[in-house]
Amino acid sequence: MKATLAALAGRMSFADTVPHSPPPLTPSRIRTELLSGLTVALALVPEAVAFAFVAGVHPLVGLYAAFIVGLITAIMGGRPGMISGATGALAVVMVSLVAQHGVEYLFAAVVLMGIIQILAGLFHLGKFIRLVPHPVMLGFVNGLAIVIFMAQLSQFRVPGPDGGQVWMTGWPLALMLGLVALTMAIIWALPKLTRAVPAPLAGIAVVATLVIAFGIDVPRVGDLASIEGGLPQFHVPAVPLTLETLWIVLPYALILAAIGLIESLLTLNLVGEITGQRGGASKECVAQGTANTVTGFFGGMGGCAMIGQSMINVKSGGRTRLSGISAALFLLAFILFASSLIKQIPLAALVGVMFMVVICTFAWQSLTILRRIPTTDAFVIFLVTIVTVLTDLAIAVIVGVIVSALAYAWSNATRIRATTHITPEGAKTYQIEGPLFFGSADGFVELFDPDNDPALVIADFMNSRVADQSALQAIEQIAGRYEAAGKTLQLRHLSRDCHQLLNRAGQLIVDSDDDPDYGVAVDYGVRIGSLGGAH
Repeated sequence: MKATLAALAGRMSFADTVPHSPPPLTPSRIRTELLSGLTVALALVPEAVAFAFVAGVHPLVGLYAAFIVGLITAIMGGRPGMISGATGALAVVMVSLVAQHGVEYLFAAVVLMGIIQILAGLFHLGKFIRLVPHPVMLGFVNGLAIVIFMAQLSQFRVPGPDGGQVWMTGWPLALMLGLVALTMAIIWALPKLTRAVPAPLAGIAVVATLVIAFGIDVPRVGDLASIEGGLPQFHVPAVPLTLETLWIVLPYALILAAIGLIESLLTLNLVGEITGQRGGASKECVAQGTANTVTGFFGGMGGCAMIGQSMINVKSGGRTRLSGISAALFLLAFILFASSLIKQIPLAALVGVMFMVVICTFAWQSLTILRRIPTTDAFVIFLVTIVTVLTDLAIAVIVGVIVSALAYAWSNATRIRATTHITPEGAKTYQIEGPLFFGSADGFVELFDPDNDPALVIADFMNSRVADQSALQAIEQIAGRYEAAGKTLQLRHLSRDCHQLLNRAGQLIVDSDDDPDYGVAVDYGVRIGSLGGAH
């Protein structure tokens, strides 16, 4: 994964050395951060408008969310350089709530969503993102790249004669593709000449200048919707404060909170791999929650981290909080003062920027390593990619983690085995090897032969680890079978926890000075340290 992301960083024309902490704000750095923020703000406009349409709300609801969520997370988020705003993953969940109950219930759900995310941060639930395996991360970035690409295809549709949308054809399509290609060429070539101006911003500026100067008839930002508006106003959601309202918005708030945190924390990890930063998961949860709570009270649709815009920011040189803050402020300035200028920007330029994001986001190296990694990992990469495209990121990640966990459990379940030998005293010793847990419990029981074994049998767990209650039950079951056969079973090198928890076999345990000390069926936070140190 790190090699893949390193290659990704190289293709994105990053500096040769990536800082492990945000660089100091020198005049040159401030200039880079502001230009990077401007580039991100330009790309945010059509995205926020499009996601507002998906959710069934006014475009300003999406733009206000992009401004407020982007500003607050930039100030207090867990990773400088990340960009947050209204996203499609959340919009598709919101649409049914808006359609059934109206936009005010959406605002209430966003407030509750934010509170849930704050609690997740305070209870440090963000740390569980470390349980996401690397194959899931690879599938996540690949699937997201495909989703970003597919989202741009809507810009190649125009109103048809019957009032619907039809695909461009002929000269309009050729012109649109030509401008997209020109934007991509500028973004690719400019860093080879100079880094004074972010390449995406230069691409947008050059193409927009050509279109405006020559009056080229192509779709522009203003064709999507008007982005003109005022400052967002404080507004308590106009919903009844009853339990019925809570039951309506709670399921949506839980789903939105989960999707938002999963996407944000995965983006946090991805940006962290590229910029060489670590930690910040709980801080990001609190920041996302605070941003969404505030957004709900100011008429926004809520949001989370945006990997596409985060990659644009990083590619453009944004490494500090200033880039995210400036992006949010530039977006607000567009709404208040510059809507007439922004609406003249051709959509082809923004599509070209996003296509370059797709190329840089997709982990191309994952295609070359599929034959060199375990079949299960390759399957997980493919599965998460497909599920991301067909459903959403949260479901894809959950599916990937479950499949990876099941594969790991099955792999360990097949590792349980025993070597046997007869002692000079005539006792039979079973030297158990491999982890003993719910997945290997049945295999463990099958290792023993109470009917044909001698009167004294020794089960030595020096090279094994008892992991859970199912393992203890399996040991107790074997002890019971030997007891019923009138034979003696001695258990050696079990932990003190097993001494206390085993019932029937308790009198058969032989104490040793080198018994392991790890927790079985105990609280993760209390005993995980000793568990990791066993054997």
